[in-house]
Amino acid sequence: MDVTVVGAGPVGLVLAAELALSGARVQILERLAEPSEAMTAGANNVPTAEALDRRGLLPAAEQVQREMLERVGSFARTAGDQPPGGGRPAPGSRFTGHFAGMVLDADLVDWSDPDLAAHTAVDGGKLVPQRELEELLAGHVARLGIPVCRGVEVTALEDTGDGVLVGTTAGPVRTGWLVGCDGGRSAVRRLAGIDFPGTGPELTGHLAVADIADASMLADGWVWSTRGAYRYGPQPGRVVTVEFDGPPADLPHARLRSRGGTPLAPVTLEDVQTSLRRVSGTDVTLTALRGTATRWTDNARQAATYGAGRVLLAGDAAHVHSPFGGQGLNLGVGDAMNLGWKLGAVVAGWAPEGLLDTYDAERRPLGAWVLDWTRAQIGVMRGDAKSAALREVVADLLSTREGATYAVKKISGVTQRVDLPGDHPLIGRYVPDLRLRDGSRLVDHGHGGGFLLLDRTPDGTFARRASAWAERVSFVRDGHATPTGVLVRPDGVVAWASDTTDLAAVTGLEAALHRWTGAPTTSAPEREAVEPVG
Repeated sequence: MDVTVVGAGPVGLVLAAELALSGARVQILERLAEPSEAMTAGANNVPTAEALDRRGLLPAAEQVQREMLERVGSFARTAGDQPPGGGRPAPGSRFTGHFAGMVLDADLVDWSDPDLAAHTAVDGGKLVPQRELEELLAGHVARLGIPVCRGVEVTALEDTGDGVLVGTTAGPVRTGWLVGCDGGRSAVRRLAGIDFPGTGPELTGHLAVADIADASMLADGWVWSTRGAYRYGPQPGRVVTVEFDGPPADLPHARLRSRGGTPLAPVTLEDVQTSLRRVSGTDVTLTALRGTATRWTDNARQAATYGAGRVLLAGDAAHVHSPFGGQGLNLGVGDAMNLGWKLGAVVAGWAPEGLLDTYDAERRPLGAWVLDWTRAQIGVMRGDAKSAALREVVADLLSTREGATYAVKKISGVTQRVDLPGDHPLIGRYVPDLRLRDGSRLVDHGHGGGFLLLDRTPDGTFARRASAWAERVSFVRDGHATPTGVLVRPDGVVAWASDTTDLAAVTGLEAALHRWTGAPTTSAPEREAVEPVG
């Protein structure tokens, strides 16, 4: 086996799929015998939705969002025609999110901002809860023929230099590479001896969907008190509580959604009800839990390295933080998209020197930012007087057009970028919506993975110069427009772009091709590679 992925959550599923598309033989080991029913992330950001779009999965995500919005609309109607969040519209295509429980007003956001306006094609596929996302990705993995071995726990590992010998409860496994996507309490990270520095927890949170006997006692949206904070909605029966009285007493068992480590203590109906009563100041009664409730903290840590030898980490195995702002799932999917094609290139034998090193270099800064983004929200959510005063200041800022737009851009992920050579503003960013003259979009041409080169020169200059890399690059010709050329990596990051057709542009393209796709595979750079479209 070329690669063994540990963990069948969204991160592991995405990574395995990307590896398979690159031609690697891959398998998934999952400790849980059945998919988790735990309540987790409720939506995707733009890069995650665009990752689904790049692989042809956007229509399925859009169907999930339609069903999700119907459930939210039903809840809003039963709550007296007032949507959760203080009378703001139920989340739709212009999903805003929240900062520290302060829901951002979509009417304040400048949706014409260039960063936001460039990424609207996936608006209909962002409200996809993690459980439904896992089902969607499981189907994708099955269609690719990737085996998922459930009920198998990793107990030991040895990096032999030319591979990894993995001890499991089902027997030894020999693999070329091992990737831990097994959650915040990652067995792979622990067995590989990778440090996990960061800041310890100071709160306990609960998330559940429950049957509530007297829901009228609860206010819609986020509510603060000296005891903590809670949120009711936006789905029927969904409750979140936060208490700033320290981490759970059974801290080793605190992250119930973790996929690694020992079996975890369950969160009971009484646990959730007791917490909700404390923070709400009511005697609200929960009669049943729907699905598995979760308990979590604001533990914020980042692995000292995302890779040691032939052992790599992605998702929560590489970084953990509180769920405020909904960044965790999205950060992990971004890891998987970034790592998948690079590790696949190494397995295939064509990777340029140092390509795999760029995984840690590119993803670590974003992971560090997410940790601080969540820490900042904890700072304004505490129940003490100083935090309450700070929350009022932040609320004022978020109530302005500039403040709301800034926060939405950060939460949505449209400003994420990688530090790459080149001075074109698109380089290092996720490729924007690029529509072609034939009615298609650039992303429609990349469902099978690989690099995409958009050539808008009148005579196909860029496609001809890149034809020596035709085994790894798909060429898309379009009518003359700006930008005149764009090279997109398999993870959606723009590796090169130009608004001109001069020698400098051609030289820059060839440098980017060498940097990311290795040596040319043919010696005929001048042959005509494609016919124009449109």
